[in-house]
Amino acid sequence: MKYLLLVLALSFPSMAVADEPTGAGPSERWVLESLRRIERWDGQLNSVIALNPEALAAARSLDAERREGRLRGPLHGLPVLVKDNIETRELPTTAGSLALEGVAAGRDAAVVVRLRNAGLVVLGKSNLSEWANFRSERSSSGWSAVGGQARNPHDPTRSPCGSSSGSGAAVAAGLVPLAVGTETNGSIICPAAVNGIVGIKPTVGLVSRRGIVPISHSQDTAGPMAVSVRAAAELLTVMVVPEPGDPATPGDSERFERDYARHLDTRGLQGKRIGVVRSLAGFHEGVDAAFDRALRDLGAAGAVIIDDLAFPPYPEDFQQAAYDVLLHEFKHDLNAYLAGLPGPAGQLTLDGLIRFNEAEAEREMKWFQQEIFVKSQATEGLEAPLYVNALQRVRAFSRGAIDGLLEQHQLDLLVSPSNTPAWKIDRVVGDRWLGSSSSMPARAGYPHVTVPMGFVHGLPVGLSFYAGAFSEPTLIEAAYAYEQTSRRARPPDGFGAWRPIGGIDE
Repeated sequence: MKYLLLVLALSFPSMAVADEPTGAGPSERWVLESLRRIERWDGQLNSVIALNPEALAAARSLDAERREGRLRGPLHGLPVLVKDNIETRELPTTAGSLALEGVAAGRDAAVVVRLRNAGLVVLGKSNLSEWANFRSERSSSGWSAVGGQARNPHDPTRSPCGSSSGSGAAVAAGLVPLAVGTETNGSIICPAAVNGIVGIKPTVGLVSRRGIVPISHSQDTAGPMAVSVRAAAELLTVMVVPEPGDPATPGDSERFERDYARHLDTRGLQGKRIGVVRSLAGFHEGVDAAFDRALRDLGAAGAVIIDDLAFPPYPEDFQQAAYDVLLHEFKHDLNAYLAGLPGPAGQLTLDGLIRFNEAEAEREMKWFQQEIFVKSQATEGLEAPLYVNALQRVRAFSRGAIDGLLEQHQLDLLVSPSNTPAWKIDRVVGDRWLGSSSSMPARAGYPHVTVPMGFVHGLPVGLSFYAGAFSEPTLIEAAYAYEQTSRRARPPDGFGAWRPIGGIDE
Protein backbone atom coordinates (compact mmCIF):
# COMPACT_ATOMS: atom_id res chain seq x y z
CA MET A 1 0.00 0.00 0.00
CA LYS A 2 2.87 2.35 0.83
CA TYR A 3 4.34 1.81 -2.64
CA LEU A 4 1.03 2.54 -4.34
CA LEU A 5 0.46 5.73 -2.37
CA LEU A 6 3.92 7.04 -3.10
CA VAL A 7 3.67 6.25 -6.79
CA LEU A 8 0.32 8.01 -6.98
CA ALA A 9 1.75 10.92 -5.07
CA LEU A 10 4.75 11.33 -7.32
CA SER A 11 2.95 10.87 -10.62
CA PHE A 12 2.10 13.86 -12.75
CA PRO A 13 -1.41 15.04 -13.59
CA SER A 14 -2.78 13.31 -16.67
CA MET A 15 -2.54 15.19 -19.95
CA ALA A 16 -4.34 14.04 -23.11
CA VAL A 17 -1.69 13.05 -25.64
CA ALA A 18 -2.80 11.52 -28.92
CA ASP A 19 0.31 9.42 -29.47
CA GLU A 20 0.39 7.76 -26.04
CA PRO A 21 0.82 4.02 -26.71
CA THR A 22 -2.24 1.90 -26.03
CA GLY A 23 -1.69 -0.17 -22.92
CA ALA A 24 1.39 1.76 -21.80
CA GLY A 25 2.41 1.01 -18.22
CA PRO A 26 2.76 3.68 -15.53
CA SER A 27 6.52 4.14 -15.91
CA GLU A 28 6.24 4.63 -19.66
CA ARG A 29 3.46 7.18 -19.11
CA TRP A 30 5.47 9.05 -16.49
CA VAL A 31 8.54 9.18 -18.72
CA LEU A 32 6.50 10.34 -21.70
CA GLU A 33 4.87 12.99 -19.54
CA SER A 34 8.27 14.25 -18.37
CA LEU A 35 9.56 14.34 -21.94
CA ARG A 36 6.51 16.31 -23.07
CA ARG A 37 6.82 18.77 -20.23
CA ILE A 38 10.52 19.23 -20.97
CA GLU A 39 9.78 19.82 -24.66
CA ARG A 40 7.07 22.32 -23.81
CA TRP A 41 8.57 24.23 -20.91
CA ASP A 42 12.33 23.79 -20.72
CA GLY A 43 13.04 26.28 -23.47
CA GLN A 44 12.30 28.91 -20.82
CA LEU A 45 14.50 27.29 -18.18
CA ASN A 46 17.50 25.53 -19.77
CA SER A 47 17.35 23.08 -16.88
CA VAL A 48 18.04 19.93 -18.92
CA ILE A 49 21.36 19.53 -20.67
CA ALA A 50 20.81 16.10 -22.30
CA LEU A 51 18.14 13.38 -22.48
CA ASN A 52 18.80 9.66 -22.18
CA PRO A 53 17.89 7.91 -25.46
CA GLU A 54 17.34 4.66 -23.52
CA ALA A 55 14.87 6.11 -21.01
CA LEU A 56 11.70 4.81 -22.66
CA ALA A 57 13.15 1.34 -23.09
CA ALA A 58 14.10 1.31 -19.41
CA ALA A 59 10.58 2.42 -18.46
CA ARG A 60 8.98 -0.35 -20.51
CA SER A 61 11.26 -2.92 -18.91
CA LEU A 62 10.29 -1.70 -15.45
CA ASP A 63 6.62 -1.84 -16.42
CA ALA A 64 7.12 -5.47 -17.44
CA GLU A 65 8.56 -6.17 -14.00
CA ARG A 66 5.53 -4.50 -12.43
CA ARG A 67 3.15 -6.69 -14.44
CA GLU A 68 5.03 -9.73 -13.14
CA GLY A 69 4.49 -8.53 -9.58
CA ARG A 70 8.06 -7.38 -9.02
CA LEU A 71 8.53 -3.91 -7.54
CA ARG A 72 12.06 -2.83 -6.71
CA GLY A 73 10.91 -0.28 -4.18
CA PRO A 74 8.71 2.78 -3.63
CA LEU A 75 10.33 4.69 -6.51
CA HIS A 76 9.93 1.92 -9.07
CA GLY A 77 9.55 3.35 -12.57
CA LEU A 78 9.83 7.03 -11.72
CA PRO A 79 11.96 9.42 -13.82
CA VAL A 80 14.94 11.19 -12.27
CA LEU A 81 17.42 13.74 -13.61
CA VAL A 82 21.04 13.68 -12.50
CA LYS A 83 23.38 16.65 -12.51
CA ASP A 84 25.81 16.67 -15.42
CA ASN A 85 28.86 16.16 -13.23
CA ILE A 86 27.66 12.62 -12.38
CA GLU A 87 28.57 9.83 -14.77
CA THR A 88 25.90 7.84 -16.62
CA ARG A 89 26.79 5.15 -19.10
CA GLU A 90 24.58 6.43 -21.94
CA LEU A 91 25.57 10.11 -21.96
CA PRO A 92 28.63 12.34 -21.79
CA THR A 93 29.50 13.87 -18.42
CA THR A 94 30.63 17.40 -19.17
CA ALA A 95 30.45 19.38 -15.90
CA GLY A 96 29.09 22.01 -18.31
CA SER A 97 32.50 22.52 -19.96
CA LEU A 98 33.21 22.37 -23.69
CA ALA A 99 36.47 20.62 -22.80
CA LEU A 100 34.42 17.53 -21.88
CA GLU A 101 31.67 17.95 -24.47
CA GLY A 102 31.01 14.53 -25.98
CA VAL A 103 33.28 12.77 -23.48
CA ALA A 104 31.42 9.71 -22.23
CA ALA A 105 32.98 7.55 -19.56
CA GLY A 106 30.72 4.68 -20.62
CA ARG A 107 29.99 3.82 -16.99
CA ASP A 108 27.65 4.74 -14.18
CA ALA A 109 28.70 6.57 -11.06
CA ALA A 110 28.16 4.44 -7.95
CA VAL A 111 25.12 6.51 -7.01
CA VAL A 112 23.57 6.02 -10.47
CA VAL A 113 23.96 2.27 -10.10
CA ARG A 114 21.91 2.62 -6.92
CA LEU A 115 19.23 4.63 -8.73
CA ARG A 116 18.85 2.05 -11.46
CA ASN A 117 18.83 -0.87 -9.00
CA ALA A 118 15.98 0.84 -7.14
CA GLY A 119 13.94 1.00 -10.35
CA LEU A 120 14.38 4.66 -11.20
CA VAL A 121 14.56 5.73 -14.84
CA VAL A 122 17.53 8.00 -15.51
CA LEU A 123 15.80 10.49 -17.79
CA GLY A 124 18.84 12.59 -18.54
CA LYS A 125 21.31 15.19 -17.26
CA SER A 126 20.47 18.50 -15.63
CA ASN A 127 22.27 21.74 -16.37
CA LEU A 128 24.61 23.19 -13.77
CA SER A 129 26.98 26.00 -12.99
CA GLU A 130 30.04 25.05 -15.03
CA TRP A 131 32.60 23.05 -13.03
CA ALA A 132 30.11 23.20 -10.14
CA ASN A 133 30.73 26.95 -9.81
CA PHE A 134 34.44 26.55 -9.09
CA ARG A 135 36.02 28.38 -12.00
CA SER A 136 35.50 32.10 -11.37
CA GLU A 137 34.87 34.32 -8.36
CA ARG A 138 32.44 36.39 -10.46
CA SER A 139 30.36 33.65 -12.06
CA SER A 140 26.67 33.58 -12.87
CA SER A 141 25.11 30.57 -11.13
CA GLY A 142 23.41 28.20 -13.53
CA TRP A 143 25.52 29.14 -16.55
CA SER A 144 27.56 26.57 -18.42
CA ALA A 145 29.12 26.74 -21.85
CA VAL A 146 27.41 23.46 -22.79
CA GLY A 147 23.95 24.15 -21.38
CA GLY A 148 23.64 27.93 -21.38
CA GLN A 149 21.96 29.90 -18.57
CA ALA A 150 19.52 27.94 -16.40
CA ARG A 151 16.65 30.01 -15.00
CA ASN A 152 14.34 30.08 -12.00
CA PRO A 153 10.77 28.96 -12.88
CA HIS A 154 9.24 31.34 -10.33
CA ASP A 155 10.76 34.22 -12.31
CA PRO A 156 12.91 33.30 -15.32
CA THR A 157 14.77 36.62 -15.09
CA ARG A 158 16.14 35.45 -11.74
CA SER A 159 18.84 32.99 -10.80
CA PRO A 160 18.15 29.33 -9.99
CA CYS A 161 21.28 29.50 -7.80
CA GLY A 162 23.80 26.70 -8.12
CA SER A 163 25.59 24.74 -8.78
CA SER A 164 22.78 22.17 -8.95
CA SER A 165 20.78 24.75 -10.86
CA GLY A 166 19.02 22.58 -13.41
CA SER A 167 18.12 19.96 -10.83
CA GLY A 168 16.35 22.56 -8.70
CA ALA A 169 14.60 24.31 -11.58
CA ALA A 170 13.42 21.09 -13.24
CA VAL A 171 11.85 19.72 -10.07
CA ALA A 172 10.23 23.06 -9.20
CA ALA A 173 8.67 23.35 -12.67
CA GLY A 174 7.32 19.79 -12.49
CA LEU A 175 9.47 18.47 -15.32
CA VAL A 176 10.48 15.59 -13.04
CA PRO A 177 9.54 14.72 -9.47
CA LEU A 178 13.10 13.85 -8.45
CA ALA A 179 16.63 14.97 -9.22
CA VAL A 180 20.13 14.40 -7.91
CA GLY A 181 22.42 17.33 -7.16
CA THR A 182 25.87 17.69 -5.66
CA GLU A 183 27.19 20.08 -3.05
CA THR A 184 30.51 21.35 -1.85
CA ASN A 185 29.18 24.48 -0.15
CA GLY A 186 25.52 25.32 -0.79
CA SER A 187 25.13 23.72 -4.21
CA ILE A 188 22.13 21.60 -3.18
CA ILE A 189 20.70 23.82 -0.43
CA CYS A 190 20.71 27.12 -2.35
CA PRO A 191 19.05 25.93 -5.60
CA ALA A 192 16.52 23.90 -3.61
CA ALA A 193 15.62 26.91 -1.46
CA VAL A 194 15.40 29.57 -4.18
CA ASN A 195 13.38 27.27 -6.46
CA GLY A 196 10.98 26.34 -3.65
CA ILE A 197 11.68 22.62 -3.26
CA VAL A 198 13.27 20.25 -0.73
CA GLY A 199 17.00 19.49 -0.74
CA ILE A 200 19.08 17.21 1.45
CA LYS A 201 22.85 17.51 1.69
CA PRO A 202 23.91 14.29 3.45
CA THR A 203 26.82 13.79 5.80
CA VAL A 204 30.00 13.62 3.72
CA GLY A 205 30.87 9.97 3.15
CA LEU A 206 27.31 8.65 3.31
CA VAL A 207 26.95 8.70 -0.50
CA SER A 208 29.72 7.40 -2.75
CA ARG A 209 31.61 10.04 -4.73
CA ARG A 210 32.98 7.56 -7.29
CA GLY A 211 32.15 8.72 -10.81
CA ILE A 212 31.40 12.33 -9.83
CA VAL A 213 33.51 15.22 -11.11
CA PRO A 214 35.09 16.52 -7.89
CA ILE A 215 35.93 19.77 -6.19
CA SER A 216 36.82 18.77 -2.64
CA HIS A 217 37.08 15.35 -1.02
CA SER A 218 36.57 16.94 2.40
CA GLN A 219 33.24 18.55 1.44
CA ASP A 220 31.77 16.98 -1.74
CA THR A 221 28.60 14.90 -1.64
CA ALA A 222 25.64 14.08 -3.86
CA GLY A 223 22.14 14.48 -2.46
CA PRO A 224 18.42 14.36 -3.33
CA MET A 225 16.30 17.26 -4.57
CA ALA A 226 12.55 16.69 -4.69
CA VAL A 227 9.07 18.16 -4.42
CA SER A 228 8.60 16.98 -0.83
CA VAL A 229 10.43 15.69 2.21
CA ARG A 230 8.89 12.26 1.62
CA ALA A 231 10.25 12.04 -1.91
CA ALA A 232 13.67 13.34 -0.80
CA ALA A 233 13.84 10.84 2.07
CA GLU A 234 12.94 7.93 -0.21
CA LEU A 235 15.58 9.05 -2.71
CA LEU A 236 18.21 9.44 0.00
CA THR A 237 17.56 5.87 1.15
CA VAL A 238 18.27 4.72 -2.40
CA MET A 239 21.41 6.83 -2.80
CA VAL A 240 23.25 5.85 0.38
CA VAL A 241 26.11 3.46 -0.38
CA PRO A 242 29.60 2.98 1.10
CA GLU A 243 32.66 3.52 -1.03
CA PRO A 244 35.60 1.27 -0.11
CA GLY A 245 38.81 3.23 0.00
CA ASP A 246 37.15 6.59 0.64
CA PRO A 247 38.45 7.84 4.02
CA ALA A 248 35.17 9.71 4.54
CA THR A 249 33.11 6.50 4.39
CA PRO A 250 32.08 5.53 7.93
CA GLY A 251 33.10 2.10 9.18
CA ASP A 252 29.75 1.51 10.87
CA SER A 253 27.70 -0.50 8.39
CA GLU A 254 24.46 0.48 10.14
CA ARG A 255 24.86 3.96 8.69
CA PHE A 256 24.05 2.46 5.28
CA GLU A 257 21.07 0.37 6.34
CA ARG A 258 18.63 3.10 7.32
CA ASP A 259 15.23 3.59 5.74
CA TYR A 260 14.83 7.35 6.00
CA ALA A 261 11.14 7.17 5.14
CA ARG A 262 10.59 5.53 8.53
CA HIS A 263 11.29 8.93 10.06
CA LEU A 264 8.38 10.64 8.30
CA ASP A 265 6.19 11.44 11.29
CA THR A 266 3.81 14.39 11.49
CA ARG A 267 4.57 14.44 15.23
CA GLY A 268 8.28 14.59 14.58
CA LEU A 269 8.69 18.04 16.15
CA GLN A 270 7.09 17.21 19.48
CA GLY A 271 9.60 17.68 22.27
CA LYS A 272 12.51 18.44 19.95
CA ARG A 273 14.84 21.14 21.28
CA ILE A 274 15.65 23.45 18.39
CA GLY A 275 18.30 26.14 18.49
CA VAL A 276 17.73 29.32 16.46
CA VAL A 277 20.98 30.58 14.94
CA ARG A 278 20.17 34.28 14.72
CA SER A 279 23.70 35.11 13.58
CA LEU A 280 22.76 33.64 10.18
CA ALA A 281 19.63 35.79 9.83
CA GLY A 282 19.17 39.54 9.49
CA PHE A 283 20.24 39.92 5.86
CA HIS A 284 16.74 40.67 4.49
CA GLU A 285 13.63 41.86 6.32
CA GLY A 286 11.29 39.72 4.23
CA VAL A 287 13.31 36.59 4.94
CA ASP A 288 13.37 37.48 8.64
CA ALA A 289 9.56 37.78 8.66
CA ALA A 290 9.19 34.37 7.00
CA PHE A 291 11.72 32.92 9.44
CA ASP A 292 9.86 34.26 12.49
CA ARG A 293 6.65 32.74 11.13
CA ALA A 294 8.47 29.43 10.66
CA LEU A 295 9.62 29.53 14.27
CA ARG A 296 6.03 30.00 15.40
CA ASP A 297 5.04 27.03 13.24
CA LEU A 298 7.77 24.91 14.81
CA GLY A 299 6.67 25.86 18.29
CA ALA A 300 3.00 25.22 17.50
CA ALA A 301 3.96 21.72 16.32
CA GLY A 302 5.51 20.93 19.71
CA ALA A 303 9.13 21.96 19.38
CA VAL A 304 10.97 23.67 22.23
CA ILE A 305 12.53 26.80 20.74
CA ILE A 306 15.81 28.11 22.15
CA ASP A 307 16.26 31.48 20.48
CA ASP A 308 19.01 34.07 20.03
CA LEU A 309 21.93 31.70 19.51
CA ALA A 310 25.00 32.60 17.49
CA PHE A 311 28.00 30.84 16.06
CA PRO A 312 31.33 32.20 17.31
CA PRO A 313 32.95 34.79 15.04
CA TYR A 314 35.34 33.45 12.44
CA PRO A 315 38.98 33.43 13.54
CA GLU A 316 41.43 35.66 11.74
CA ASP A 317 42.03 34.56 8.13
CA PHE A 318 39.51 31.72 8.49
CA GLN A 319 37.74 32.42 5.21
CA GLN A 320 41.05 32.37 3.36
CA ALA A 321 41.93 29.07 5.05
CA ALA A 322 38.60 27.59 3.92
CA TYR A 323 39.30 28.77 0.36
CA ASP A 324 42.82 27.34 0.49
CA VAL A 325 41.40 23.91 1.37
CA LEU A 326 39.22 23.94 -1.74
CA LEU A 327 41.97 25.26 -4.00
CA HIS A 328 44.38 22.53 -2.95
CA GLU A 329 41.87 19.69 -3.07
CA PHE A 330 40.43 20.75 -6.42
CA LYS A 331 43.72 20.46 -8.26
CA HIS A 332 44.54 17.11 -6.69
CA ASP A 333 41.07 15.59 -6.98
CA LEU A 334 40.26 16.87 -10.47
CA ASN A 335 43.56 15.70 -11.94
CA ALA A 336 42.95 12.24 -10.46
CA TYR A 337 39.42 12.15 -11.89
CA LEU A 338 40.52 13.28 -15.36
CA ALA A 339 43.29 10.67 -15.46
CA GLY A 340 40.64 7.97 -15.11
CA LEU A 341 38.67 9.04 -18.20
CA PRO A 342 38.93 6.90 -21.33
CA GLY A 343 40.67 8.02 -24.50
CA PRO A 344 42.28 11.43 -25.06
CA ALA A 345 40.25 12.98 -22.22
CA GLY A 346 42.38 10.93 -19.83
CA GLN A 347 45.33 13.13 -20.76
CA LEU A 348 43.61 16.29 -19.56
CA THR A 349 44.78 18.10 -16.43
CA LEU A 350 43.77 21.30 -14.69
CA ASP A 351 46.61 23.05 -16.48
CA GLY A 352 45.31 21.72 -19.80
CA LEU A 353 41.81 22.97 -18.98
CA ILE A 354 43.20 26.44 -18.32
CA ARG A 355 44.85 26.43 -21.73
CA PHE A 356 41.68 25.07 -23.35
CA ASN A 357 39.65 27.92 -21.88
CA GLU A 358 42.18 30.44 -23.11
CA ALA A 359 41.97 28.99 -26.63
CA GLU A 360 38.15 28.95 -26.45
CA ALA A 361 37.82 32.25 -24.60
CA GLU A 362 34.98 33.58 -26.76
CA ARG A 363 32.80 30.59 -25.91
CA GLU A 364 34.08 29.72 -22.44
CA MET A 365 35.09 33.05 -20.93
CA LYS A 366 32.84 35.61 -22.57
CA TRP A 367 31.11 36.41 -19.28
CA PHE A 368 33.63 35.57 -16.57
CA GLN A 369 37.15 34.25 -16.29
CA GLN A 370 38.95 31.33 -14.60
CA GLU A 371 40.82 32.91 -11.71
CA ILE A 372 39.90 30.01 -9.40
CA PHE A 373 41.45 27.55 -11.86
CA VAL A 374 44.62 29.62 -11.97
CA LYS A 375 44.86 29.88 -8.18
CA SER A 376 44.27 26.17 -7.79
CA GLN A 377 46.90 25.30 -10.36
CA ALA A 378 49.44 27.33 -8.33
CA THR A 379 48.94 25.19 -5.18
CA GLU A 380 51.68 22.81 -4.08
CA GLY A 381 49.84 19.61 -3.20
CA LEU A 382 48.16 17.99 -0.23
CA GLU A 383 51.43 17.66 1.68
CA ALA A 384 51.92 21.42 1.75
CA PRO A 385 51.85 22.78 5.34
CA LEU A 386 49.49 25.56 4.19
CA TYR A 387 46.88 22.97 3.20
CA VAL A 388 47.37 20.65 6.16
CA ASN A 389 47.04 23.48 8.67
CA ALA A 390 44.10 25.05 6.84
CA LEU A 391 42.14 21.78 6.73
CA GLN A 392 42.68 21.19 10.45
CA ARG A 393 41.57 24.72 11.32
CA VAL A 394 38.49 24.67 9.11
CA ARG A 395 37.28 21.27 10.31
CA ALA A 396 37.92 21.99 13.98
CA PHE A 397 36.17 25.35 13.97
CA SER A 398 33.16 24.34 11.85
CA ARG A 399 32.47 21.12 13.70
CA GLY A 400 33.14 22.77 17.03
CA ALA A 401 30.72 25.61 16.26
CA ILE A 402 27.82 23.26 15.48
CA ASP A 403 28.61 20.63 18.11
CA GLY A 404 29.22 23.34 20.67
CA LEU A 405 25.76 24.87 20.35
CA LEU A 406 24.11 21.46 20.32
CA GLU A 407 25.91 20.35 23.48
CA GLN A 408 25.79 23.64 25.38
CA HIS A 409 22.03 23.98 25.01
CA GLN A 410 21.17 20.25 24.85
CA LEU A 411 19.68 20.64 21.38
CA ASP A 412 18.48 18.15 18.82
CA LEU A 413 19.13 20.42 15.85
CA LEU A 414 19.66 23.99 14.66
CA VAL A 415 17.61 26.15 12.28
CA SER A 416 18.21 29.33 10.30
CA PRO A 417 17.10 30.82 6.95
CA SER A 418 18.56 28.87 4.03
CA ASN A 419 19.30 31.75 1.65
CA THR A 420 18.43 35.11 0.22
CA PRO A 421 15.59 35.18 -2.33
CA ALA A 422 16.71 34.66 -5.92
CA TRP A 423 18.55 37.60 -7.45
CA LYS A 424 18.40 38.89 -11.03
CA ILE A 425 20.60 36.99 -13.45
CA ASP A 426 23.59 39.16 -14.32
CA ARG A 427 26.31 37.50 -16.35
CA VAL A 428 28.25 40.78 -16.55
CA VAL A 429 28.59 41.41 -12.81
CA GLY A 430 27.82 37.95 -11.42
CA ASP A 431 25.79 36.67 -8.49
CA ARG A 432 24.58 38.79 -5.60
CA TRP A 433 24.74 37.03 -2.24
CA LEU A 434 23.05 38.47 0.85
CA GLY A 435 23.09 35.57 3.28
CA SER A 436 23.23 31.79 3.58
CA SER A 437 23.28 28.96 6.12
CA SER A 438 25.32 26.56 4.00
CA SER A 439 28.93 27.16 4.93
CA MET A 440 29.16 25.89 8.49
CA PRO A 441 27.56 22.45 7.90
CA ALA A 442 29.28 22.17 4.51
CA ARG A 443 32.75 22.75 5.93
CA ALA A 444 32.00 20.47 8.88
CA GLY A 445 30.80 17.71 6.51
CA TYR A 446 27.51 17.62 8.42
CA PRO A 447 24.00 17.06 7.00
CA HIS A 448 21.72 19.93 6.03
CA VAL A 449 18.07 19.93 4.91
CA THR A 450 16.11 22.82 3.39
CA VAL A 451 12.30 22.97 3.23
CA PRO A 452 10.14 25.75 1.71
CA MET A 453 9.16 28.30 4.39
CA GLY A 454 7.20 30.76 2.26
CA PHE A 455 7.66 33.57 -0.23
CA VAL A 456 9.24 37.01 -0.27
CA HIS A 457 7.83 39.23 -3.03
CA GLY A 458 6.67 36.08 -4.82
CA LEU A 459 10.06 34.35 -4.55
CA PRO A 460 10.50 31.16 -2.49
CA VAL A 461 12.77 31.02 0.55
CA GLY A 462 13.81 27.99 2.57
CA LEU A 463 14.19 26.95 6.20
CA SER A 464 17.41 25.12 7.05
CA PHE A 465 17.67 22.21 9.49
CA TYR A 466 21.14 20.93 10.44
CA ALA A 467 22.99 19.13 13.23
CA GLY A 468 25.96 16.81 13.79
CA ALA A 469 27.31 14.00 11.63
CA PHE A 470 24.78 11.32 10.57
CA SER A 471 21.85 13.17 12.14
CA GLU A 472 19.76 12.73 8.98
CA PRO A 473 16.95 10.82 10.79
CA THR A 474 16.46 13.66 13.29
CA LEU A 475 16.55 16.31 10.58
CA ILE A 476 14.08 14.43 8.39
CA GLU A 477 11.67 13.98 11.32
CA ALA A 478 11.73 17.71 12.01
CA ALA A 479 11.65 18.77 8.35
CA TYR A 480 8.72 16.50 7.51
CA ALA A 481 6.65 17.59 10.51
CA TYR A 482 7.33 21.24 9.66
CA GLU A 483 6.41 20.70 6.01
CA GLN A 484 3.18 18.95 6.88
CA THR A 485 2.04 21.51 9.44
CA SER A 486 3.17 24.68 7.65
CA ARG A 487 2.45 23.80 3.99
CA ARG A 488 4.46 26.72 2.65
CA ALA A 489 5.35 25.18 -0.73
CA ARG A 490 3.70 26.49 -3.88
CA PRO A 491 4.44 25.63 -7.52
CA PRO A 492 5.51 28.34 -9.96
CA ASP A 493 2.94 29.87 -12.27
CA GLY A 494 3.01 29.27 -16.00
CA PHE A 495 4.16 25.65 -16.19
CA GLY A 496 0.88 23.78 -16.44
CA ALA A 497 -0.70 21.54 -13.82
CA TRP A 498 1.66 20.57 -10.99
CA ARG A 499 1.29 19.90 -7.33
CA PRO A 500 3.70 19.14 -4.50
CA ILE A 501 3.42 15.73 -2.88
CA GLY A 502 3.97 16.85 0.71
CA GLY A 503 0.25 16.67 1.57
CA ILE A 504 -0.25 12.98 0.64
CA ASP A 505 -2.49 11.28 3.21
CA GLU A 506 -0.91 8.05 4.37
